[in-house]
Amino acid sequence: MRSVVAVGAVATLLMGPSASAEVPRDRHAGIRPVTGDTIPDAWKKRTSLLVLPQRPRQNNVVRVFAHCPPAANHAIIGSTAFTLKGSSRLYREVGLGLSDRGLGRRSVSISYYAFLGHHEVLMKCVKVTINQKTRLRKVKVISRYAVPLKIRKFRISQFFD
Repeated sequence: MRSVVAVGAVATLLMGPSASAEVPRDRHAGIRPVTGDTIPDAWKKRTSLLVLPQRPRQNNVVRVFAHCPPAANHAIIGSTAFTLKGSSRLYREVGLGLSDRGLGRRSVSISYYAFLGHHEVLMKCVKVTINQKTRLRKVKVISRYAVPLKIRKFRISQFFD
C-alpha cells in the first residue's frame, strides 16, 4: 500500500500540479544556481585562521580552522599554548595539510601544564617541494597570520553542571 501511495505522489509531482495537491512551479526562485566557482578571486588569496574556543582552559582541545592561498599546500601552526607534558620546548609547531582550495582543519590539545594567560597562535602557509633524486625538500613561505589565545585555569567543576 505504501508503494502505491508513493508512486501516486511521484506521478502527481511529475505530471504537474493537480487540484488536490498544489506544488509551486519554481521552488528555488530565490536561490542562485551554483555553477562552477562562485567565490570571488580576492577571497581565494586571503589568509585566515580561526581557533575555537578562543578562551580554552588547561587540558582542553581546540579546533584550528585555516585558509591559505591556493599556491600553498601545507600550513605550519605554532604556539606556546601547545606545549607537551615533560617537554623542554616552550614552543610547539603542528603541521596541517590543505585541500586544493586551501582549507584545512585540525584539533590540538592544550596541556594541563600550559602557562596561563595570553598566547599567540602563529600560522605560516608554505609551499613544499621535494626533489625526488636527492630527497631534499624546499620550503617557501607564502603567507603568515596570527591570532590571540587566552588560556584559563583548569577547573574540575566545568564537567559538572
